[in-house]
Order: sequence, then structure tokens, then C-alpha cells
Amino acid sequence: MQSSPSAATPAGGEPFLLVVDDEPNIRELLSASLRFSGFRVASAATGQEALDAVAAERPDLVVLDVMLPDLDGFTVVQRLRDQTQWPGSPEHVPVLFLTAKDGTGDKVQGLAVGADDYVTKPFSLEELIARIRAILRRAGGPADDGRLVVADLTLDPTAHEVTRGGVPVSLSPTEFKLLHYLMANVGRVVSKAQILDHVWAYDFGGDLSIVESYISYLRRKLDSGPAHGPKLIHTVRGIGYALRRPPNS
Repeated sequence: MQSSPSAATPAGGEPFLLVVDDEPNIRELLSASLRFSGFRVASAATGQEALDAVAAERPDLVVLDVMLPDLDGFTVVQRLRDQTQWPGSPEHVPVLFLTAKDGTGDKVQGLAVGADDYVTKPFSLEELIARIRAILRRAGGPADDGRLVVADLTLDPTAHEVTRGGVPVSLSPTEFKLLHYLMANVGRVVSKAQILDHVWAYDFGGDLSIVESYISYLRRKLDSGPAHGPKLIHTVRGIGYALRRPPNS
């Protein structure tokens, strides 16, 4: 029986990767190496498990083997690119193909269906991780200096500064912490309870209304008026909130 996708660790600022490979040794070694390099990692052994895992929680990047026992990697990418209603995110999920196929035709096909990069086995872990970081930078993930960038919104945790469209935005410490959590989980829906846990650690006795209030404060500062550009903070009714990149950003 195929193993089910492994559970992801709790959300945080580290990029979240999904590793898909039907060879247990490669899957486990790669997952362990990526975790050691600072990534949050889940894994899947089949194409369908990969699709289910993406539907459950949108990863920042998928490392995908082409040769899988059910759906090949090309088919998985096509289905990912055709999908527009994953919970919390209709956005493009970057994909890096990892495969023993090293022919030019396979590489061209992989890139043609929408993959972002292509690495052949055997591979260097150092090169693979460098390519993953490069894709994440292009996709607007955490910057090398710790800054978070989503479209024209930038958060610098070291300087404790936020800008939108290059214009400084003044935030209270709690607003800053809330925005950091939303940006670290860009494209994913986070519940009010999750936000309360990560931002306030239940200092307010589990009162979810405080989350609604602070989301409202952030929206007034970041999303109000045409000068602020497209809306970034979205409500997912009955679930929570998501900070999403605008289309084509």
C-alpha cells in the first residue's frame, strides 16, 4: 500500500516544500536534507498523493519526480496548472522536476507543461538546494536577508519596517507580527485560531474577535484606496484569512 503524504510541521516563516518521489530512500534522504537546510517539508509517493497534498496545503514549491507509479510528473504538473480552486490559493505553485530522464526532449516537455526547472539524477544536493532557492526568489518567497516580499509589499523583520509600493507603512508591534505571519504563509488560508495561537499565544483567552479587529487595522493601512494597489488580504468565509499575490504579479 502506498504511503500517504506526510504531515507538515506547523506553519512558520520557513518555505514549505513538497517532495514527490516513489523511491523511499530518495524521498526520505531528500526530505531530511531539505529540513536540515531550513525548509519545512512534506512528502508523497504518487502523483495522486501529490495532488491531494497540494489541495490540503499549498506548498511554496514542489520537487517532483517524473516517473511515478500512477500519474507521471508531466500529468501532475498539467493538473496543477489547470486547477484554479485549491483551498486558499488559486496561485501558481512552482515545480522543480527531479528525474533520471536526461534527454533534451524530456527537459523540453517538462518546461513546456509548466515546470520551473529540471534536475537530473544523480544530483548534487548543493546544486538542488541552490536551484530551489533561486526559484523561490523568483516566486517572491523569503529574501536571502530575511525580508518577506509579496508583490509590492515588503516586510523587513530586522529593521522592523514595512513598505507597500516603496511607501513606508507604520504598524504597531502586534500589527507587524500579524502581517509577518500572513506573509510567511502567503497563499494559504490560516484560521482565526491559528492566528491567535501564533500572534497572541492565547493571551486574550481565546477571544477570536481580536483577530478580526487587527485584520481590519491591517486592511486599512495596506489595502484601502487605489493608491495601495490590488487587495492582498482576503477573507475565506467560515475558515479564516489569506494573504495572496495579485494575478500576474
